[in-house]
Amino acid sequence: MPPTDIAIVGAGLAGLACAKTLAAYDVRLRLYDKGRGPGGRMATRRVEADGHVLNFDHGAQYLTAHGDAFAAVLDAAHAKEWPDAGRRVGVPRMVSVPRALAEGLDIDLSRHVTEISGAPGAWYLHHLDARQVRPGRPMPAAAPERDGPFQAVILAVPAPQAQALLAGPAPHLAAVLDVVRFEPCWALMLAFPERLDLPDTLRPAAGPIGWAARDSSKPGRDASLELWVVQGGPAWSREHVELPAEDAAARLLEAFAVQAGTALPEPFYKSAHRWRYALVEVPLGAPCLWDAASGLGAAGDWCIGARAEAAVDSAAALVAAIRST
Repeated sequence: MPPTDIAIVGAGLAGLACAKTLAAYDVRLRLYDKGRGPGGRMATRRVEADGHVLNFDHGAQYLTAHGDAFAAVLDAAHAKEWPDAGRRVGVPRMVSVPRALAEGLDIDLSRHVTEISGAPGAWYLHHLDARQVRPGRPMPAAAPERDGPFQAVILAVPAPQAQALLAGPAPHLAAVLDVVRFEPCWALMLAFPERLDLPDTLRPAAGPIGWAARDSSKPGRDASLELWVVQGGPAWSREHVELPAEDAAARLLEAFAVQAGTALPEPFYKSAHRWRYALVEVPLGAPCLWDAASGLGAAGDWCIGARAEAAVDSAAALVAAIRST
């Protein structure tokens, strides 16, 4: 019999798509995500600077739909075309797409899941307040909270994070994920006091920058602002992945000025964000991971390939596997 009480770790596209489909089968669900809101890499940074409220789509820049399932997701979220008919963005922010998927779901936000314990049919999740967890620092002294039992657990997080959680309860599944590789990406957010004489999007053929876009040119944004997101290319981001954020921001801004071919006005806001697991370099080679005997599974774009649609396709494959149990 398929499980009817499931925990999902990760409320990005894969986790939300899994939950939305399983909910139609009257499955009891509980989602956990370390972020302050759902969305994962489809994120928007909101800040205040110089008397302005700024919103930057500092994760996924746009979405493409090759199949009907993902096209339906984008239609339901009212995504609009930008910068051409082949690509779409969330309105008024990219995070609007996952938020539309998240409606009606029970999501525990700001929870950092540290461990899966228990046994098949009775799994427990241990989790901490994610706001107290800092990369490279010891875990908080407070004892994790424990929820469960759950008949099954779905991991909808980047493969390295799924692998760490599977290492205890299912090392044979963790080993399967050894093949998956990601490219990191530094994303620089910039707000300028005046409009730059540049096209809305840039994709240089070489150099440190892989992509740059006038974020404020997207539909539904405040066009009176001059907001840019500049992404480091895969090779540059990999080489500089351990840079302090301030140094990465300075170097990318310098490279952006070189690309612009002119001196840039001083930005009144500048911040860099590191995505360690930005782009899938080597996928799993299977649409999902599911072990019916243990009730443990995983889904994500990393199963299939480097595009957001792959996360939804992977979720569909995992739900089908679970329902056939």
